[in-house]
Amino acid sequence: MQNYFELENDMGIRDRWELGDPMDGSGQEIWNGHFSKGLPLSIHLPVRMGMYKQGRALDFSTTALGVTVIHDRVKTLFEQLGIQDQMQLFPVTIDGHPERHYIVNLLRTIRCIDDARCEEVGYRTAEEGYEEGIGEYYKVVGLRIDPSQVGNAEIFRPWGWPVSIIVSERIKKAMEMAGVTGTRFTEV
Repeated sequence: MQNYFELENDMGIRDRWELGDPMDGSGQEIWNGHFSKGLPLSIHLPVRMGMYKQGRALDFSTTALGVTVIHDRVKTLFEQLGIQDQMQLFPVTIDGHPERHYIVNLLRTIRCIDDARCEEVGYRTAEEGYEEGIGEYYKVVGLRIDPSQVGNAEIFRPWGWPVSIIVSERIKKAMEMAGVTGTRFTEV
């Protein structure tokens, strides 16, 4: 059975850039929640992003609110790996950086969290005061998934915990071999 990994920002890079929130072609901020639902989006182009903090440009980044941004060379790698149908990519101009970058919208959300193997999980309930997302997670510590639930997906978000991006071992190894900067992988 295939191994899977959570793909995260490597926050240990000391001089890394910190990207601002994306703005659409009409100057409106694009709500970060749109990118975590696993649904196709329509965005008014062109999209631009500013900086919260100048620093070393990375191939893989997420904003403070979880919007994923990749460099053109990562887009090319994903195309070579044949996973471009598992995502939407929106070109984005990053202030002060002429290279091509893309905002990633993953199109797959899979119910695969293995509650019994996680260190701790908590669910949103009406009794706890939640009005939205009832039954989804409000806490997942030590994320583990059930690989038998994944099917052929190689990059996706786990249902109920959209803050995580999960990749197959094949994708992890390809990103590492290509020297993609800004990534950290944790086996799930």
